[in-house]
Amino acid sequence: MKQQSFQRKPRLSPHARLVLERRYLKRDIHNRVTEQPAQMFERAARFVAGADALYGSQRLVRRTTAAFYEMMAALDFLPNSPTLMNADRELGQLAACFVLPVADSIESIFNAVRDTALIHKSGGGTGFSFSSIRPANDLVKSTLGVSSGPVSFMNVFDVATETIKQGGVRRGANMGLLSVHHPDILDFIDAKARNRDQFTNFNLSVSVTDHFMNAVLQDRNYEWVNPHDGKCQQRRPAKEVFDRIVQAAWSCGDPGLVFIDRINQANPLPHLGPIEATNPCGEQPLLPYESCTLGSINLARFVHRRRIDFDRLRSVIGQAIHFLDNVVDINRYPLPRIEEVTRRNRKIGLGVMGLADMLIRLGLPYNSDEALSVCGRLMAFLHDEARAASADLARQRGNFPSFPGSVYDQSGQAYMRNATTTTIAPTGSISIIANCSSGIEPLFALAYRRRVLDQQELLEVHPLFKRRAKAKGYWTENLAKQLVKEGSIQGIKAVPEEERRLFTTAHDLSPEWHLRIQAAFQAHTDNAVSKTINLPPASTPDQVRSIFLMGYRLGLKGVTVYRYGSKNGQVLNLGDDVSSEIAISGPGGPCPECGAPLQNDNGCWLCKVCGYSRCS
Repeated sequence: MKQQSFQRKPRLSPHARLVLERRYLKRDIHNRVTEQPAQMFERAARFVAGADALYGSQRLVRRTTAAFYEMMAALDFLPNSPTLMNADRELGQLAACFVLPVADSIESIFNAVRDTALIHKSGGGTGFSFSSIRPANDLVKSTLGVSSGPVSFMNVFDVATETIKQGGVRRGANMGLLSVHHPDILDFIDAKARNRDQFTNFNLSVSVTDHFMNAVLQDRNYEWVNPHDGKCQQRRPAKEVFDRIVQAAWSCGDPGLVFIDRINQANPLPHLGPIEATNPCGEQPLLPYESCTLGSINLARFVHRRRIDFDRLRSVIGQAIHFLDNVVDINRYPLPRIEEVTRRNRKIGLGVMGLADMLIRLGLPYNSDEALSVCGRLMAFLHDEARAASADLARQRGNFPSFPGSVYDQSGQAYMRNATTTTIAPTGSISIIANCSSGIEPLFALAYRRRVLDQQELLEVHPLFKRRAKAKGYWTENLAKQLVKEGSIQGIKAVPEEERRLFTTAHDLSPEWHLRIQAAFQAHTDNAVSKTINLPPASTPDQVRSIFLMGYRLGLKGVTVYRYGSKNGQVLNLGDDVSSEIAISGPGGPCPECGAPLQNDNGCWLCKVCGYSRCS
């Protein structure tokens, strides 16, 4: 059969092309790139559309292939990185997010290490709850010895992760969670603050219950419970433990908080058991052995004459849900157990990127009530349309197999193809490919210096800012240099006040606005929201404490803070020191999106946790 040809060619920035060449495009045995970006999109479109053959004719597959290609080549929607990298290739593993169980036995722990290696080799990231492992120094009757505790065993996962390189292009990433009720919780809280070189392949979060948070607010004691026998080991002041979390997060960015009771209140499959863990960036809560494929819509592409084009957005949402549901069928899973559980529940996560760019195009400051209203209305629309598209697929293809007993079944809903449909991911690398701002984050900077391959430094300015500055008559080359020096336009009086309001960056915003935007999206998201609360260097532990408490009161499922400069070897800098791309050797600094350490890989700074990358 004659292969389809497509007219649209993706319009990619030089930076996007570089990222694609170094990490996504096919190579031959001599490591030479053998594929163009358009061919990559064709490859992914054909492979994923092939799942339609399970439900219809080959003609349907051809039509779907064209629709999927158009959606990606236009940069309206992109799936998570493993899909673009692995579709129709030997690995064929398209999901980004996995959760594995870790029970209180040597067999379970090392089975999980083995499974982690297989997942990382296939391109996925893993999350674990270590809360079932008995505390350090607890008696092990079978050997008459004592347990080394969960933090000790986490080192085994960390070393294994460092050893396995994902699909030849990047190393794996992990999320480690421990219940705030575990007797080893203080050791876990202080792990990264105590040793900055420990757990470099992990994000850490404390699994926090409503019981604990109420004890903090009421200044009461709460229980440490040995998971081995379920007995209360001791009672401790909740406020003291909370203060230790605050201090560690202020010091190094870890741990974050995961409000586990809130996650389980939104669990669509309570009949299958509680959720205990999330993926590496915390936006995807999953049951043991579940995986999830994510994808994001580029909101910057849906503004027309300073209005959101909801009709076109509705069409792309429907196609994106179709795409992600197909991935569940066509994916080559790293473990049979993961394939079984994933196909039974069919969780997918459609989210957004380019929010900051969209708000600028709408003329709305990120930190404004108008922007907050738009965010809530926009995500409610996306959520409703995603659910409707999933229900339509269920009418054609059937409900997900775990539907009986689910919250949809209990509420009287007749059709749902996917147990979840929406997730807000950090979109590190795919937002670079789409040439838009990442996830729902504000702009990190408006100008920076980039070192190119010949070591020459070039000054780069955010294109929307430069375009508006020229149109309004205040653009000069000196303004760009001043912007790099200052790190912000807020103190530059040559820039009109209206423009200063519009072009706020991450460090111009108060923490409250970061949290309010996150809450606006969380209110209409099945899963969770990846968002970093950026803080200036002079921020205090009291401010971190206020952020955690406000996040809890706003109904968030998790909170992550990053205080600028709190990690060694920082790569992304504001002001005179540099910019996002100057350092190409030495220790990795923090990812600007999730705070995890960046790793140098052949001239690219890569985040092993969220997929963010910057190449020189």
